[in-house]
Amino acid sequence: MEKYLVVGSGISGVGSVKLLEYLGEDVILYDGSETLTVEEVRERLPGTSRAECIVGSLPEEVRATVQNVVLSPGVPADLPLVQDLRNRGARIMGEIELGYREEKGRVAAITGTNGKTTTTTLVGEIMKEALGEEKVFVVGNIGKAYTAECLKTKADTVTVGEISSFQLETICDFHPAVSAILNITPDHLNRHHTMEAYVAAKENVALNQTGQDVCVLNYDNEYTRDFGDRCPARVVWFSSTGKPEEGYWLRGDKIVRSRDGEEREILDIHRDMNLVGLCNVENVMAALAIADEMGVPEETALKVVRRFHAVEHRIEFVASRGGVDYYNDSKGTNPDAAIQGIRAMSKPTVLIGGGYDKQNEYDEWIESFDGRVKWLVLIGQTREKIAECARKHGFQRIRFADSYQECLELCTQLAEAGDAVLLSPACASWGMFPNYEVRGELFKEYVRGLA
Repeated sequence: MEKYLVVGSGISGVGSVKLLEYLGEDVILYDGSETLTVEEVRERLPGTSRAECIVGSLPEEVRATVQNVVLSPGVPADLPLVQDLRNRGARIMGEIELGYREEKGRVAAITGTNGKTTTTTLVGEIMKEALGEEKVFVVGNIGKAYTAECLKTKADTVTVGEISSFQLETICDFHPAVSAILNITPDHLNRHHTMEAYVAAKENVALNQTGQDVCVLNYDNEYTRDFGDRCPARVVWFSSTGKPEEGYWLRGDKIVRSRDGEEREILDIHRDMNLVGLCNVENVMAALAIADEMGVPEETALKVVRRFHAVEHRIEFVASRGGVDYYNDSKGTNPDAAIQGIRAMSKPTVLIGGGYDKQNEYDEWIESFDGRVKWLVLIGQTREKIAECARKHGFQRIRFADSYQECLELCTQLAEAGDAVLLSPACASWGMFPNYEVRGELFKEYVRGLA
């Protein structure tokens, strides 16, 4: 029996403790928060758990006896504590790596700056249609811990994982049969510090793949296009602007499949899709590629695409009130994701922006307004930074709100019949909300309460 230190007491941390205890390991659950108590952390564990719980600073006697450290995604791998434990000889891994150790089936792993949740959800639904719900597990950054599901896997099951850059920092042996990098644009630089480190983390999704595996890549993105030349797996492309020799691409309103020199139209993006926006066309192409490489019949995948609706909080139509359409894109937590939200709008738009500062730049986001944005209503920590950027680009129709309620009421006043109101903040929710889901739910609650 070895001693494991699980760092972080959220969903991933609790899932890791449960798995390790089931496997008979000696476990300590640690959370560095100064505001939590040991009792509050222990309440997150089953009553039968024997794990020791520690909060605040980690005692020297614990540091000296730990052989393995399991990091939750929110814990940076370069924290001084983690560096100290690494220097003492402890093995550092993430919750995804821990779960993968008990995986018995095939894995499809999806990463990217934007589109992960929609694509992962769609692939999960396709796999369930093909194999049956009991044989498919959807895990990772999408909200369900891998460690909570891995013991249920069998040789004939499939695990579909939404894997973030944070989770990919700490993989060792993680080896998906099919991986995908949907796109890479600047994000989380407050965590990764440099673009090079962020890109390297994303590319780790294919780290252990071989020529017998497949990696689905975006033909139009400079980072993924470059990675295609170095990827250890066989590459299948998708593109909304180009024409790759092998993969899926857009010709007019049709998605085309190219294989072995033959081209075939398989889907009309207006007739056969409920999702809106070019970003979702790309997500569908990636999902079709993943499903195909996982052995799903094409007609089965297309059947699911035809009935699939937007993931909650991602360009989600909420309601029409007073002739104004309201859209919840709270998951637009970075400028590139928010650009996709704007591009999906076909009406003059009152846009809600601002939030936590992840050290992103907003120039391309402002430039994407391109006559679509009628007013920009700003909230949160980044509002002055965004306003300065907008004015630099000649956009002057800016209003500030000191609270979320004030912001929503202001948008209702500014919007006229025939307009749209879009919550697509280009920023994380932290500071004003626990997460983007709460931000989106409050938006929908407000809209549904309008006369």
